[in-house]
Amino acid sequence: MGYVVTGATGQLGGLVVDGLLAAGVPADRIAAVVRDEHKAARLRDLGVELRVADYDDAGAMRTVFRTGDRVLLVSASEPGRREPQHRNVIEAARAADVALLAYTSILGGPDADFILAADHKATEQVILDSGVPYTLLRNGFYHEVYTDTIPQILERGAVTASAGDGRLATAARADYAAAAVAVLTGQGHEGKAYELSGDTAWSFADFAAELSKQTGREIAYHPLTTDEHRNTLLQAGLPEPVADLVADIDRAIERGLLARTSEDLRHLTGRPATTLADAIATALKG
Repeated sequence: MGYVVTGATGQLGGLVVDGLLAAGVPADRIAAVVRDEHKAARLRDLGVELRVADYDDAGAMRTVFRTGDRVLLVSASEPGRREPQHRNVIEAARAADVALLAYTSILGGPDADFILAADHKATEQVILDSGVPYTLLRNGFYHEVYTDTIPQILERGAVTASAGDGRLATAARADYAAAAVAVLTGQGHEGKAYELSGDTAWSFADFAAELSKQTGREIAYHPLTTDEHRNTLLQAGLPEPVADLVADIDRAIERGLLARTSEDLRHLTGRPATTLADAIATALKG
């Protein structure tokens, strides 16, 4: 039995590989699926096997799995193209008769009715239809989606969003990686869908207040309308479909679709989720 991580040169995939090694899985039992082996030198140096394939290449994907493998399918990065890309991976996993296919989906699963969730919901259905033993890891948003914008927030002195007073239950990327490692290395997760989120939901006003507290600067929250937000994104050079997607995420936050908290993440990792305050502190340290 081997452990296979797709998208392994990405931030989440890399953390999962590191987590498998830290959990005591021998490097020669871990395979990293990558598009460019030159970008995977770190993984090769760890002794991990590299298997080169692109989600778009169904033929190449059919070469990367072995019977009995336990696989993490890290979702592709381009909304609108992900479902057919994921289908190639799922079909390859089915043909290889893998022991488990874990997929990084989105918080709420079928209840997540916003643009970003569409590919995830379609992928979940493909997995269910495939007959492959599965675990759905319905990840909430990462703290890092927001803490990575701190330099820009400090530059303008304000947090801006069109989510109103909506709240979201984020966790650190490392928390979600630890949950994936627990599923890959554990037992009894087949056929389960885990709702993975932070322990506490926060608002953008909370984010601004915590950033003010930690920096000693007055950082305000300036709520925008959806149209104002979209126009700001367009003026910043984002393509129209991307601007629509980002503004739609904030509408989903305002509607409470990303505020769900669950014990699943804590249960899988055996520890509390990283707090927003700790994530902000880490980001400020650089």
